[in-house]
Amino acid sequence: MAPADDAPPRPSHRHLARRLDGLNIYLVGMMGAGKSAVGRPLAEALGYRFIDADTALAEVAGRPIAEIFASDGEDGFRALETAVLNGIASWHSLVVATGGGAVTRPENWGHMRQGVVVWLDAPAEELLRRLAADPTPRPLLDTPDPAARLEALLHERRPLYAQADLTVAQQGGTPAAVALQVLEALPSVLRDPTPAPAEPVQLQDADGQSRPSLN
Repeated sequence: MAPADDAPPRPSHRHLARRLDGLNIYLVGMMGAGKSAVGRPLAEALGYRFIDADTALAEVAGRPIAEIFASDGEDGFRALETAVLNGIASWHSLVVATGGGAVTRPENWGHMRQGVVVWLDAPAEELLRRLAADPTPRPLLDTPDPAARLEALLHERRPLYAQADLTVAQQGGTPAAVALQVLEALPSVLRDPTPAPAEPVQLQDADGQSRPSLN
């Protein structure tokens, strides 16, 4: 029997975890791109742990994100976000769903570049549809015209998202299907380890004499 459309990817992709060798995978993209929903089946398929950076941030702060924005502003929120990503970067074998604006700070790129950065790209119409169905407060869209604000954010952030190691353009489908897209594309950005030379490398000393290397 064929697996259901919403079934998680099978563990046959665990070989990718060996190639990743503990490198974290950072999912970036706009709010509504499905980073958390995709990250869970992706982590399961790799035998990785999943972390939602916004959830971790709220736990560290001891208050919800909307309250942080209200009291500390976006600059205060971004500073805390950077500190959280710095801590996450010291761990390994994680799939991390980042906040939509994490890419706006160069320091965050420094942390994420220690792993593999994947952009979950989705059209504005799809983002708006998902956000309308999601009750989670979105401080940056708390405006009289959320659609115009979203378009402005996309215009600002798309060049930043495009710096990711891998772009996965979503064509609809379930989070598990998008996770499978990521799994199938990951090998294209991973390097195989360079094998040791079969024979010792010949070096020349100061007198021009050949001698084998330590290999």
